[in-house]
Amino acid sequence: MTAARLIDSLGDGAELGVGRTLDESVGAVVIASPGGTQTVLARRAIDAGVPVVTTSNKTAEVRRLLSLDQEARFSDLPVIVGAGFMPGLTCLLAKHGARQFDEVEEIHVAKVGTGGPACARQHHRALSSRGVDWRDGRWAERTGGSGRELAWFPDPVGGRDCYRAGLPDALLLVPEFAGVQRVTARQAATRRDRLTAPLPMLRRPHPEGGIGAIRVELRGRVGRERRVTVFGAIERPAVGAGAMAAAVTLHVLDGRMAPGAYGLAGVDDTAGLLRTLASRGVKPVRFEGMSTFV
Repeated sequence: MTAARLIDSLGDGAELGVGRTLDESVGAVVIASPGGTQTVLARRAIDAGVPVVTTSNKTAEVRRLLSLDQEARFSDLPVIVGAGFMPGLTCLLAKHGARQFDEVEEIHVAKVGTGGPACARQHHRALSSRGVDWRDGRWAERTGGSGRELAWFPDPVGGRDCYRAGLPDALLLVPEFAGVQRVTARQAATRRDRLTAPLPMLRRPHPEGGIGAIRVELRGRVGRERRVTVFGAIERPAVGAGAMAAAVTLHVLDGRMAPGAYGLAGVDDTAGLLRTLASRGVKPVRFEGMSTFV
């Protein structure tokens, strides 16, 4: 996700903020910097009284951003954590789809593809990092590159082998789904990806990755029925992340986001945000199946 693309997506009034002093003339700050700098910048924006949209997909940094919740609430400001393709759109789809259930028991998310070089490097590191799952009311660390699972994404991506990795999605999803029993996150990888994950990247990442996809699977109960609902979306990850960040920022500027630090599973107006996202060309699809309790 390039800064120029995000600025163009936001339209008139958006500008690159490198070196700019935060003051009352700033409506919102979108932090799309690589590395572990997003928490520092977010706290600076909170101190200046400016709403924040962040895009980090690093587990440690997402934890730090979520820890800003009390400061954000005290300042009556929204701090949106992980407003990208995954996490981001995946969290939003999970919250939107959950409205169809009486009880959500499991949430499983997965992704294919990378955006720019920073995203590709993080994807590489994540595969050799410890993953975080939620199982039966407890956090569980999982070895990166383990837990192979064939996941189906919208065409033309199709079926891909996906593995556990250092992904922050469970940290963003679990607080928003009371009683959920299992939450997992995986990313697609090849055998070569898994073998080289502990090593430095052997080739320079492409300026922008190719087509990517996300998948969100919800399992739960509707009346006496066991229901499974699967959402998916296909897009270049950089484009999808930029569109998601732009849509969230527009809702922040309209005053439609509650104060606090949270992911997009904490958004109330999921339909409105999805419509704003669709106007930017990212339109998720859904598959449903169900069975009856014995």
